[in-house]
Amino acid sequence: MGRLAGKKCLVTGGARGIGRAIALAFAREGASVAILDRDGGTLAATVEETKAISPLAAGFVADVSDEASVTAAIREADVALGGIDVLVNNAGIMSYATVETMPVEMWDRMIAINLRSVFLCSRLVIPGMKARGWGRIISLSSQLAHKGALELAHYAAAKAGVIGFTRALAREVSRSGITVNAICPGPIETDLTRTNSAEWRAELIAQMPIGRYGEVGEIAPTAVLLASDEGSFYVGATLNPNGGDAMV
Repeated sequence: MGRLAGKKCLVTGGARGIGRAIALAFAREGASVAILDRDGGTLAATVEETKAISPLAAGFVADVSDEASVTAAIREADVALGGIDVLVNNAGIMSYATVETMPVEMWDRMIAINLRSVFLCSRLVIPGMKARGWGRIISLSSQLAHKGALELAHYAAAKAGVIGFTRALAREVSRSGITVNAICPGPIETDLTRTNSAEWRAELIAQMPIGRYGEVGEIAPTAVLLASDEGSFYVGATLNPNGGDAMV
């Protein structure tokens, strides 16, 4: 406990699922936490839950794929927290289509929310991190960036882009005291994955060495490690808490 004492953390898509678990884990480690999400109702509930652990917690409604929206929200969060030491790019969506049948709009929306947002949010926090000489940028990718999946070419492409972006940005900012890393969860019980059909889930579980989906609480400790001083030697790394679904 206390590994993030005094740190000011921002989690996108933090109202539910993995983002919520990370926000709560950060609060338990002593951090001040700001949460960005587009779902204001769920956001308010998660912020109240976070405040019960860490008095300094705040929520901001934003569309992370929209430059004006996310810029305004992150500036508000920066003021509310007194700076941003740790950014977790977690916001994301899921949809399904073959490449042959996929509308261009579906592709563009996936890239905008799952990849463009990582660029938009990261560039907004870098100046402050550089000024303080310390920062952590952690982005959620996926095991599907490594292995691909049927009807998820757009999702796999976006998540692979997150890994490439992470490695390139790490080379730009690591000597300024900022580490940049990615997390590639495997199949996790969240609102996104619960929409999968029973047949899809059964087939996937049958292929996994661990024989089950993961829980959000099994991903949050990886984020805590990368956000803490203990994670200082991870630079441009991709950590893979995925139950063996992609052994890389």
